[in-house]
Amino acid sequence: MNAEIISVGTELLLGDIVNTNAQYLSKELASLGINVYRQTVVGDNEERILESFERAFENSDIIVTTGGLGPTPDDLTKEVAAKYFKQELVLHEESYKKLESYFKNNGRGVTESNKKQAYFPKEAIILENNHGTAPGAILESENGKKIIILPGPPKEMKPMFDERVVPYLKKLTDNVLVSKTLRLFGIGESHMAEEIKDIIDTQTNPTIAPYAKDVDVTLRITAKGKNEEEARKLIIPMEKKVREKLGEFIYGEGETTLEEVVAKMLVDKKITISTAESCTGGMIASKLINYGGISECFLEGAVTYSNDAKANRLGVKKETLDKYGAVSEETAKEMAEGIAKTSGTDVGVSTTGIAGPTGGTKEKPVGLVYVGISYKGNTIVKRFEFQGDRNKVRIRTTMNALNIIRKTISEE
Repeated sequence: MNAEIISVGTELLLGDIVNTNAQYLSKELASLGINVYRQTVVGDNEERILESFERAFENSDIIVTTGGLGPTPDDLTKEVAAKYFKQELVLHEESYKKLESYFKNNGRGVTESNKKQAYFPKEAIILENNHGTAPGAILESENGKKIIILPGPPKEMKPMFDERVVPYLKKLTDNVLVSKTLRLFGIGESHMAEEIKDIIDTQTNPTIAPYAKDVDVTLRITAKGKNEEEARKLIIPMEKKVREKLGEFIYGEGETTLEEVVAKMLVDKKITISTAESCTGGMIASKLINYGGISECFLEGAVTYSNDAKANRLGVKKETLDKYGAVSEETAKEMAEGIAKTSGTDVGVSTTGIAGPTGGTKEKPVGLVYVGISYKGNTIVKRFEFQGDRNKVRIRTTMNALNIIRKTISEE
């Protein structure tokens, strides 16, 4: 079964509103085993909405619309859908009574413009809106085509889809799609794809798809089955093959983040940590303290930006700074060891680098960064050269530092 998502609203075309509805609906429809072949955004124009319906039904069985259900004259989705299916709009008494009650509770009466929100084709399935004034609807044609009309605001659309539309759609499909997402760090998308090329080339059911994010990459394994249990069983052998090839880079599943994984490891293993940050300016500390319960392990964070701070707070030797400079392997090492020693923690983390946009030289270009990790008496320092603006250099440094922490304490 194929579907198209049509988002109605001139404000979407102008970029005034980000279209999060289409992303949400695509994921939800996929989980029901319904293929989404296209997403369309159309303005508040009757002719163009009608044209979008005609084009969508060339390849799809179902159209899901969002937006255009308000009380103003340019809210046209429902009216155009009724026109397309040649169905007359009539007042839906139950929806109108709910409107009356809503406006009465707010000290107002129902205006004629608001009243239009209670008009639907007589044959339509009405989708009650418990989070706003505009009900949705499902229109069906004699040839089996369907238009599912949903409100635009996500706080209204999402619960309506979950509560009203999902049960309806489940009756229409024999299959479900189940996905499992693996999150990886420390490997690029192209390198990852090359490592699992044999799996990708021979995939049938399940399928596997790589995606690049801002700082990490993900692999989504999707299986189709008669029910969720069957689909999940199909995923298991595929996941095993992937982990055999890419296990060292996989840090989590689903929507988990690298910072959550690292913080949880610290808490679970009761490992204490402190940070000494220069170029990242406290980003590592900020990421870690997002995790509830990290206070048991995170003892101290110092932003030692100047050479004096590195020397006075961390005990970095003057000779080290003079000979090698603040941005050096040697300084990063002493910073990590210094914060661990003075804070009394198992782990000491340091960052020092040139985030830019200025300050680089031929020997030490912008983007050069050192990350130091001191753990139970052993210290390692990693050198990186990042591309991008100042903020990207800082973010990438932070994420790589977290990943080094993860690998260090995982390998003990």
